[in-house]
Amino acid sequence: MADDTALAALGERLVAQVVEFGIRGVGPLSPAVETADEHLITAGGDREEAIRRLIATHVRLAAVSGFVTGLGGIVTLPVTVPAAMAGMYIIATRMCAGIAHLRGYDVETDEVRSGVLVALLGSAGTAVLRNTGVQIGQKSTAAALERLPASALTEVNNRVGYKLVSKAGEKGVINLTKFVPLVGGPIGAAVDGISCKTIAGYAMRTFPPVVPRIVRAEAVQADVARGEVVQGEIVPD
Repeated sequence: MADDTALAALGERLVAQVVEFGIRGVGPLSPAVETADEHLITAGGDREEAIRRLIATHVRLAAVSGFVTGLGGIVTLPVTVPAAMAGMYIIATRMCAGIAHLRGYDVETDEVRSGVLVALLGSAGTAVLRNTGVQIGQKSTAAALERLPASALTEVNNRVGYKLVSKAGEKGVINLTKFVPLVGGPIGAAVDGISCKTIAGYAMRTFPPVVPRIVRAEAVQADVARGEVVQGEIVPD
């Protein structure tokens, strides 16, 4: 029970910092939205091509031996979280948030941030959502999370944090009292790269493209008159 409590607390802090640094940037990493927009420019405005390039960039970053570890050194988490693990999660979070942004989601909203965290878990994310009472069905994860109250989103985030830390412990990466070294050198870097690419696949399924709603100009005028905000492409009558 004591270990579970410690893991839960550690997971909460891990989640808070990987979201903060992954989305807003840290050290050599620019904010997620900024780098996503840069990839969109180089892709000539093609959002899906920008996503492919964004993923390739982050897979390379994750696979560079020493980069992830150096990045993790910036993270002020307790010594029970290896720098390499924290750095890997920051890179993956940045990538997932960039994918969400390019697909039309607001990464500043709580539900999108929760979706980013769930994507980090890969296939285990479904179980976390189910255990929290989230029913996905035919909806995307992002759509399901959008309907949740703030308290439920917090529970999802906490469960994700616990799972991330526990998962590391199962692999012998983390111990509550001391460091247990991560697989070193090129092998560890290669694993990080593969993991990052796998997470990208889940992020793309979590955040399907948002289709802009096309509305008539006269309908927009009526909505504005009622004080409503309309999003989408306006077409003339």
